[in-house]
Order: sequence, then structure tokens, then C-alpha cells
Amino acid sequence: MSAGSRLGLWMALVGTLILTPDAMLMRLSGMDGLQMVAWRGLCMGSVMVAGWAILSRGRAADARALASRAGAGVMACQFLNSLLFCTGIAIAPAAVVLLGIATVPVCAAVLGWLIMGERTRAATWLAIAAVMAGIVYAVSEQAGGAGVTLDTTSALGALLGVGVAMVLALNFVILRANPGIPIPLAIGGGALTAGVVFTLVTGPEQMMQGEPWAMMTTGLVVLPVSFTLLSFASRHTAAANVSLLMLLETVLGPLWVWVGVGEAPTARMLIGGAFVVMVLAVYIGTQSRRRRRAPRIGGP
Repeated sequence: MSAGSRLGLWMALVGTLILTPDAMLMRLSGMDGLQMVAWRGLCMGSVMVAGWAILSRGRAADARALASRAGAGVMACQFLNSLLFCTGIAIAPAAVVLLGIATVPVCAAVLGWLIMGERTRAATWLAIAAVMAGIVYAVSEQAGGAGVTLDTTSALGALLGVGVAMVLALNFVILRANPGIPIPLAIGGGALTAGVVFTLVTGPEQMMQGEPWAMMTTGLVVLPVSFTLLSFASRHTAAANVSLLMLLETVLGPLWVWVGVGEAPTARMLIGGAFVVMVLAVYIGTQSRRRRRAPRIGGP
């Protein structure tokens, strides 16, 4: 593993850990799906676009890159990611939505191969299989011991979760294949577009219902920092690696909800979550050792 790839893994890990309170803040807001899309988009998009405007030294080149198919693709991925995730959490059991999102490493590995010809290592496939097994175990029982019911609402939630996985994976692959795309502008532009569109759909008067502070916290801090780190990580390591580490949110998110809202996780969630954390720790450790043992070219 190269130094750049190891940096990408650590950026993805930190970005995911910062993202884990997102679901708790969404629940604390008490808002519906489209209302959350509007708040998240306006806050996150404003921060990232403003940051780009202040720090960018090549605005004309950035604007041209954003106008390309790849730039438009990243914006579309961000727009759809916010819409699908918020809608899924609002209408379906969180367990089945998260189970759908758990397919993101597989989506990233397949898209990385189709678009970039990037092969996924056997160790990564084994880690993906182990993590997904742990997540399936963790979400296979709801509070009170009742299993997830496969009614129409749950099926739609799972489908929306798979949709989130696909657009996240596509976003990482596009960014890895097109290093010239200005990440803050593209991600922020997609988020801001979603915010404006769904503010108009929701209506200004409904926007203030619930607890806006919770959405402002996630939109102004959690989402900009985490998505910036995750997006830059995709330029240093394979999209499958980034998406694999993102599965930490699936197991740590419910713990934040427990702390913030009082919804205690089941024993299966705790056991499955601990297993996922252990697998990812072993994976990162073995990849780091593999890099240290690799022969250095041009050195002793």
C-alpha cells in the first residue's frame, strides 16, 4: 500500500467518524424528509461553496471543470444522495434503509472496475463480505425482538438505501477518475441545488417547523467536513476502500441515536457493530503492515 493510499484510508476513517452523529441530529430535528433535504442542502452547500470561493485560486478553471460531464455527475450524485437518504429515513424503518446502504462497497468495487478498470484486492472483498455479514446480523432485529417486516414501506426503504449506495459509489469513482474536479464546488453546488429546490417545494413557513438547530448543526459542520474528507480520500485510495470504511456509520449511527434520543440498540446491534469495527480495524492494520513490508524501489 502506498503512502497516498494509506492517507486515503485515514481520511475516509476520520470523515466517517465525523459523519456518524448525522442520523441522531436528523431524528432530533423532528422534520419530514423534504424539509431535511432543504435544510441540509442549504447549510452544507453554502458552507462548501463559500469555502471554495475564499480558497480557490483557479476559479475559471474550476467553473469549466464543473461544467463538464464529470462535474455535472458529481453534482447530480450529491443531489440524489440527499434526496434518497432523507426520504428513506423519513418513511421507512432505519434498519432496512441502512441495510440497503450497506451495499455501497460492492457498488463501488463494480463501478470502479467498469469505469476505471480498477481491480479490487481479494483482502478487500473478504473485508466487504465480513462487514456486510455483521451489518445484516446487527439490523436483523428491531427493538423488542421483532424482526424487520418486509411490507411495501420496508421494501421501498431498502430500495432507497440501495439507491444511496449507488450514487455514493458513483460519486467516489467519478472523483477518482477525474482529479481536476473542484470537490468543494461540485459537492457544495449539488447540495445547494437540492436545498433551493426543496425549500421551494416545502415552503418557507414549513421550514421552521421542528428543531432547525439540529439540521443547522449537521448541515454547517458535520456534512461539509465529512463529505470533503471522504471525497478527497477517494483520490488517494480505491472507491471500494472508502465505501468500506463508510459502513462504520451503519453501526455507530444507532449508538448516537441511543445517546441523543434514548432509543436503545438491541443486543444484535451491539454484537454486530463490535464485529464490524473489529473487521475494519484488522483490515486497516493489515494494509498498513503490507505497505511497510513492501520492497522500496531505489533504496536499500
